[in-house]
Amino acid sequence: MKTLDLTAFTTAVKDEQLAVRGMRVYQNGALVASYQPEPEQRQNQYSGTKSFTSTACAFAVQEGLFSLDDAVLDHFAADAPAKPSENLKKMKLRHLITMSMGFENPMLMGAMRPKMVEKDWVKFVLNAKVVHEPGTVFQYNNAGPYLLGILVQRKTGMSLVDYLMPRLFEPLGIARPECEKDPLGNTFGAGGLQLNVSEFAKLGLLYLQKGQWNGRQLIPEQWVAEAGSAQILSDQGDDEIGRHYGYLFWTMPDGAFRADGKYGQYCIVLPKKNAVVAINSMQIEDEPGLLSDVLQVIAQFGANILTIHQSIPINGVATLSISVQVLQTTKDISEMLDAMEKRTGVHSVKILAKE
Repeated sequence: MKTLDLTAFTTAVKDEQLAVRGMRVYQNGALVASYQPEPEQRQNQYSGTKSFTSTACAFAVQEGLFSLDDAVLDHFAADAPAKPSENLKKMKLRHLITMSMGFENPMLMGAMRPKMVEKDWVKFVLNAKVVHEPGTVFQYNNAGPYLLGILVQRKTGMSLVDYLMPRLFEPLGIARPECEKDPLGNTFGAGGLQLNVSEFAKLGLLYLQKGQWNGRQLIPEQWVAEAGSAQILSDQGDDEIGRHYGYLFWTMPDGAFRADGKYGQYCIVLPKKNAVVAINSMQIEDEPGLLSDVLQVIAQFGANILTIHQSIPINGVATLSISVQVLQTTKDISEMLDAMEKRTGVHSVKILAKE
């Protein structure tokens, strides 16, 4: 099993005085590197929570509770003004999950919530001005994921955490987490989920595996593809980390995407590397510098990933499918094929895909 050398990263953590609390690196389903300078414990994943809310929406859509093409007012008419604006009428759930609602200002952000006197945050949001046509302008805004979390809770009659327990957390082996609540006791789907870095990494592994976990398809593969794809151009980022946004995930170059929380909470999914990198920190200053250091770790991954399927007769009828990944050279491939031939007696192996 190949391992990853984190010396350069840990040196950067020390030299740059980065407040990294833990890091996990997985490739091909195996833990290939770990950094844990202090005992692992749960902490606020901040906006990394949004990607869990996205996953709750995946389950809800799958169960027919709503569609992303539903109008927001189809579900929140009683919370909206008696005479809603034309832009509010045009707003769809899809705009909530892609940060393209069209509101005049961001709402329910971290520094705002402790100072708010309003108790009903749903009405507060839906009575705000919608100055842009929904779907035309990106604005990072906690209002969208908050409303989506509320919708799941209203449709199911349970908290967002309760809804996700049997569908996500229990299958992934994650004990019940705590999460921030609004003044009325609703789970705040835009932030405040308490997990440790190993638990955070499991979300990335689920998405890396196209929604599958231990042979079960938990969320639709199509949802995974859309959630991690560019849905709208954001006003943030650069060529190194990407400039687009998916379904409450930030998209990155080369097909990668990430859950991203304040102060350096990252869960990066790298389909072409068959890898996941998760990190927890409390990097109050220079968050981009920390992400840049994480990208240097990613750069170490082998570039050649191929999938090989071998059909082996078993009792004359069954077949066995074998996947082999991260082969760096032609010599690696030849040695692997020779070993497989000796073990199985099968002389024909078909290479189906190579990245």
